[in-house]
Amino acid sequence: MAAKDLPTMYGLSESDPEQKLINRAGMSASDLEQIDRIMAEMGRMRQIERRIMRSSQEFMKLNETDMRAIRKIISAKHAGRSVTPGELSQHLGISSASVTKMIDRLEAHGHVLRTKHPTDRRSQCVEVTEETHLAARDQVGRHHAKRFEAASRLSSEERDVVIKFLAGTSDAMESSLGSPLDDDAR
Repeated sequence: MAAKDLPTMYGLSESDPEQKLINRAGMSASDLEQIDRIMAEMGRMRQIERRIMRSSQEFMKLNETDMRAIRKIISAKHAGRSVTPGELSQHLGISSASVTKMIDRLEAHGHVLRTKHPTDRRSQCVEVTEETHLAARDQVGRHHAKRFEAASRLSSEERDVVIKFLAGTSDAMESSLGSPLDDDAR
């Protein structure tokens, strides 16, 4: 996609025209243009991810929490582990009662099965059905494969730069969650 076709709502001139949040003093026009391009590409990627998620949810008739649960169960299966309702509750950040309702619904629609825990007779595990596993792979897995392909085309040094950028961005965004804007930035 050409730079001029990218969403501009993430650009500095649109999101912070008075420089209340980001001081751009000393930055060249080409630096600012390049950073705007990065922000626009990240925005475009988020839009595409949302479209993929909505498409997968519609195809599988699941909501976002259901999809996250299915991914957790599939990942655990690939790692040779079982998943308990308690683990799902913790992973999803929802109550055990909500997990029970979700598992009931997913089981009724043929997405998961309850099984006996392999070592704790008092506990149950949740497994994804083969049909749902295949549907998830077809709907979501193929998109992850495309990400892998894009990363595999980079050199080792380029991947290190991307890792550093993404980790730094995640850290910075996470640190902003608990810190309100100071009075000068409002």
